[in-house]
Amino acid sequence: MRGSTLDHGLLLTRLGMGVMFMLHGWPKISGGVATWAKLGGAMRHVGVTFGPPEMWGFLGALSEFGGGLLVALGLLFSPACGALVATMFVATMMHLGSGDSVMSASHAIEAGVVFLGLALTGPGRFALGGRLMPR
Repeated sequence: MRGSTLDHGLLLTRLGMGVMFMLHGWPKISGGVATWAKLGGAMRHVGVTFGPPEMWGFLGALSEFGGGLLVALGLLFSPACGALVATMFVATMMHLGSGDSVMSASHAIEAGVVFLGLALTGPGRFALGGRLMPR
């Protein structure tokens, strides 16, 4: 694949996934403590029972909104993708641990795979991270 085509594909994927996750995350961030507590309760499905659920829920919401923003911009790309992969893993386990089908968990699974693939591929030439923080 030509470099330019690859970079344009990565840009489109980053912008699409990033903006959609900002849209997923904003209602969770703005939902406040009750929303965070409900979200944070999902951590029990991965064996995490320490810490207040409100903290875990806020971190998950921040991962979706802030991670989506960072992915879209191509800033702090690997940590943002890592946070989103972890968040999608918890979401997947919450669905499966609640007795939902794999199809009910498919959005989280699919998004996790995309973010893992992006983390392995990198943000591409059109990322702000490469311009603001050259190696």
